[in-house]
Amino acid sequence: MPITGRCYCGRVRYSAEGEPAMRAQCHCRECQYISGGGAVLIMGMPADGFAFTQGETRGFTRSDIPRPVTREFCPDCGTHMLTRVPDVPLVFLKVGTLDDPSVFRGPEAVLFTIDQQPWHHVPDGVPSFPRMPG
Repeated sequence: MPITGRCYCGRVRYSAEGEPAMRAQCHCRECQYISGGGAVLIMGMPADGFAFTQGETRGFTRSDIPRPVTREFCPDCGTHMLTRVPDVPLVFLKVGTLDDPSVFRGPEAVLFTIDQQPWHHVPDGVPSFPRMPG
């Protein structure tokens, strides 16, 4: 499945090949910071099929937590585009950056409900996990 996407201003573009390994809605506290308060919708794609086709992102990795992820943003408009997790061969693309967000088709799992806020919506019938499932 070929997927393309970009940041809000269009400076950074990417392509991803392969089948999605996961489609999820994440409620972790870190994602709430990134989103401005809500959950984040992500699609895990094979890292070896991912490439920036225009521009480059700026990465940020926290130094004060164990096993921190790296979040990548457009250096101009600040759009959070993807997350990389240490030792995981996937890139977690933010669904809002997809050129065609309909390829997401909705979450197959809801993650980190332990951090969920009372106003967050969890879709009916979707498996939910207090943390990342084993």
